[in-house]
This record gives sequence, C-alpha cells and structure tokens, in this order.
Amino acid sequence: MIIVMPFQTEPTYYIKGVFSDLQGAWACLRNAVVNLPPSETQHKLIFHIDEGMSWESVRDLKQMGNTILLILNIIRQAEVSKEVCDWMEDVREHFDDVMSCIKKGEIL
Repeated sequence: MIIVMPFQTEPTYYIKGVFSDLQGAWACLRNAVVNLPPSETQHKLIFHIDEGMSWESVRDLKQMGNTILLILNIIRQAEVSKEVCDWMEDVREHFDDVMSCIKKGEIL
C-alpha cells in the first residue's frame, strides 16, 4: 500500500519581500547602535531593538509599532549618530510598507 501525503507548497505571491526588507532594516539599525560608544542609551536601544525584532513582535505588529514609537522617543531624547537616526527612519518606513500591504489585502 502506498500512502500519498500532501505537502504545503511555497506561496508564489510575495509582495516585494516587505517582511524581509523590514527585518533587514532592523538588523542594520541594531548594528549601528552596537557601534555607538557604550552608554545607558545604547543599552536601552539594544534591548528595545531586540524586542522589536522578536518573533512575538512579528506575530503582533501592533506591539512592533509600539516598540518603534518607544525607540523613536529614546532616540529623540538622546544624542545618537545620524546613522542611527537614518536606520530608525528606514525601519519606520518599512514597517509602514508592511502595514500598507496588509491594509490593501496584499498580505494576509
């Protein structure tokens, strides 16, 4: 007797890899913050960036949005490099892209 088991096929409808772009932006932001001189601000930012990149945040984008706002507030109150500010803006833009694709129904 031969048993045939169905398997899940890979979706072919990816929209520009918006989640991949967002993940890459988070990684670049984290790298820029790691390169800052050690400080309380650096430690706070790394903690919250890791939270934003976590699986829990990917599964709950509202939580990720809240984490982005928190990081933006920390950055605005601290003296950080332009590179960190630029990468944070990149994260925010990619997050907005993801939310826009979800709203349009392009991502489930």
